[in-house]
Amino acid sequence: MLKRLMVAAILAGVPAAAQAPREPVDLELLLLADASGSIDPVETMLQRQGYAEAMVDPEVLWAIENGGARGRIAVAFVEWAGARSQDVVVDWMLVEDEASARQFGARLMAAPRRATGTNAIGAAILRGLALIEGNGFEGWRKVIDLSGDSIWNPRPPTIAQARDIAIGQGVVVNGLAILCDDCSGRPGVGNLEADFTEQLIGGPGAFVVTANGRDAFAAAVRRKLILEISGQMPGVQATSG
Repeated sequence: MLKRLMVAAILAGVPAAAQAPREPVDLELLLLADASGSIDPVETMLQRQGYAEAMVDPEVLWAIENGGARGRIAVAFVEWAGARSQDVVVDWMLVEDEASARQFGARLMAAPRRATGTNAIGAAILRGLALIEGNGFEGWRKVIDLSGDSIWNPRPPTIAQARDIAIGQGVVVNGLAILCDDCSGRPGVGNLEADFTEQLIGGPGAFVVTANGRDAFAAAVRRKLILEISGQMPGVQATSG
């Protein structure tokens, strides 16, 4: 009952466009980036720059063009924070070549930061599901990719509830564990990669990538996108850096 109520509440805000014919793509990829209070402005731009640069990487472009039957994906970038603060930084757009990949990056880098509040990972996942349901695309695969520097989730819905709803709707949840102690001076607490593996990710081939430092973040994002776009998900925990 709780699951049905949560989904109904989220989907109540889905635009009417969800009923229109959808454009076929190989993948619907929703990037959920941490913008909670623990993420400082340097880390915000680190995440954005990492995705903007990775999207135009030759190997990522090759994966887009050759990773599926149609050679194109739909991507959206959302920064999450509090339970009611998930900001759509880049709305759903088609990426099928270098020009459209660069357009994605330009939009991402130009937008102001608007998400505020403390961690609400469960709410972020449900918001991601609503955005997938309400977009104008239909992908053979659907992935929510959440980055964060903590597994803390003090308010409902729980991470497990949201993750299980996603899995039930055929959406894979992957994780990017941020341990960037040279960005804000905050060392990682505990084993965030293990926490993400045990509590966050789910669905066929779901995996976690770890970014430990600036250079490692760029490499982790690039590897993660290649795996997700190509559909060659390892099915086990993957690390970088």
